[in-house]
Amino acid sequence: MLDEVQQRKQALRSEMRKLRRDYAASLDDGTRALLFRRPPGPVMELVPPGAIVGVYYDIPGEAPARGYARFLHELGYTVALPAFTGKTAPMHFREWSDPFGESDLENGPYGPQPIAGDSEVEPDVVFVPLVAFTETGERMGQGAAHYDGWLAGHPDAVTIGMAWDVQKVDHLPTEPHDIPLRAIVTPSQFYGPFA
Repeated sequence: MLDEVQQRKQALRSEMRKLRRDYAASLDDGTRALLFRRPPGPVMELVPPGAIVGVYYDIPGEAPARGYARFLHELGYTVALPAFTGKTAPMHFREWSDPFGESDLENGPYGPQPIAGDSEVEPDVVFVPLVAFTETGERMGQGAAHYDGWLAGHPDAVTIGMAWDVQKVDHLPTEPHDIPLRAIVTPSQFYGPFA
């Protein structure tokens, strides 16, 4: 049985997924093509030279991270994507050597991921997809705790959430395992960096 916090999170997650999906669908192709192509200056200040940078392969509705992946790859950063060996396996990262295409991707349990056998890496900076967020760095993800689990084991990683402006909420129900972000970027705003 779900406790009260989990019930509130589940209801809010459902509402925010719909809001995110509807907002993203309302953008015309020209506008969508211009958004999240290149990280703004405050974001790049959090990405040290030579860092390994984890991004995500965005699903419909999510703020697109692939533009950032291409930009960082062109600057010489090692770019990585989450990978899973199964639905219940912990998340890890593998190098994504072709962010301009999909030549090194295969279908994983949660969508495209680097081919098994590609180099496993430990990102220094991780761009995190969001369902909802607060202006103080609290985040709500999809609910499987993949990122919370990975971040708990990598507390020094710089975490930057990516979201649409409509995903900002005043308050999120949180639990002890919910790990806040270092910063959040939307098409119009940079929040953080937080301690």
